[in-house]
Amino acid sequence: MLKIKRIYDHEQDYQSYRILVDRMWPRGISKANAKLNDWTKEIAPSVELRKWFAHDPEKFADFQIEYQKELDLNPYTKQFIATVKKQLTQGNVTLLYGAKDTKHNQAVVLKHYLEQKLGEAN
Repeated sequence: MLKIKRIYDHEQDYQSYRILVDRMWPRGISKANAKLNDWTKEIAPSVELRKWFAHDPEKFADFQIEYQKELDLNPYTKQFIATVKKQLTQGNVTLLYGAKDTKHNQAVVLKHYLEQKLGEAN
């Protein structure tokens, strides 16, 4: 199962393959406590797109479109999809993010994007 989870939440699935999908390391979280399997900051939205969006829910629809365009053009996306697909054969994969808004963030968009791409592969 592909899941998303805020890295600051107390309840975490440490049995899952854990990937941080933020470009910047989350404040106040030590690398030891994060217990990550991977930090794929290259898959995060560009600095320009992130700053423009600024977690404004009114911009989320446009953010989704622009971030998906970035993912389509990103040279790391194909490898990232392959990694997620491989890890899903072995268990759950959790995309971790730091944003306070649990409904309007890049992990929500990325999860939907991955589900589409993985569905196309089957």
